[in-house]
Amino acid sequence: MRRPPPVARVLERVTATAREHEMFLPGQSVLVAVSGGPDSVCMVESLVRLRRLFRISLEVFHFDHRLREGSPGDAAYVARLSARHSLPLHLRAATSSPRKGESVEAWAREQRHFAIAEVTRETGVDRTAIGHTLDDQAETVLMGLVTGSGIQGMSGIAHVTGTWVNPLLDVTREEIVAFCRSLHLRPRIDPTNADTRFLRNAIRRRGLPGLERAVGRNLREPLVRTAAGLREDADELMRQTFEVLDDVIDETPEGVDLLATRLLDLPRAIAGRVVAIAVYRSGVPCARADVLAVMDLAAGRSGRRRDLSSGLKARRDQEYVRLARPSPGGGETAPPRPGKGKS
Repeated sequence: MRRPPPVARVLERVTATAREHEMFLPGQSVLVAVSGGPDSVCMVESLVRLRRLFRISLEVFHFDHRLREGSPGDAAYVARLSARHSLPLHLRAATSSPRKGESVEAWAREQRHFAIAEVTRETGVDRTAIGHTLDDQAETVLMGLVTGSGIQGMSGIAHVTGTWVNPLLDVTREEIVAFCRSLHLRPRIDPTNADTRFLRNAIRRRGLPGLERAVGRNLREPLVRTAAGLREDADELMRQTFEVLDDVIDETPEGVDLLATRLLDLPRAIAGRVVAIAVYRSGVPCARADVLAVMDLAAGRSGRRRDLSSGLKARRDQEYVRLARPSPGGGETAPPRPGKGKS
């Protein structure tokens, strides 16, 4: 049966994207993350229609964050959708709530990712499909600019990250709405998506449309092209970073040591990435201020100390900047260790 043009358009785009980025290999199983909203519903309906072409099997994942009264209805909708296509369904729900002052968005993302990882281990699926769109990509670039997250943040969302894939990343939100309408689908609408207290919603509903009105042109595709160029640059910088990483850092039971002289010899763009990786390997997120603080210690005299974000302690000794996690008692986890040479 001939497909409606909006459906055919999305399927062609998803097919081209998946092939270009080698998202799926024959025989692989794919866990499709479905919230019940238009994007994820379009994604699972698209992959159902393309699974024979790609020779993949599909399973559905849904996570209930339990942040609003209507969330059980989302789970029920996804269950009906899965049953209609005879797809295995994995339902998970939050067992905690955000702490006071914690970012709700960050908490929700962390809880969802943890649950996906758990299901992946249990089922052995090969890929996880996420429903980010071209519009999400454009918004992410602006978010990176607004938050000052640098080239890494402004390079946006990758088509493929490890085993996670984004088959809708070249499809616009307008095309997704037309796809759902053509198939008489009625996705769930999350009312929190209208809450402009969240940065992404503010950019989506006010910031980006306002910019487009101001300049009189569509900015989504130029922003996406910008992200693609920046991602190429970011990937190359990261490749160079990993080439020198083992010459600069050494993981210890207490945290991570950075050889100060070698760190200072690196181009600053590479050195900053080395520091960020060292902080992450100490078990905490890395802020820009942390990078600047560690670089300052590396350039300074022995004996100086700095408190980094997330409770990490940084100390300069004769040869190293040592990053140490704080002990439960409030001090560093271990006394200073003698310097050790690196060849």
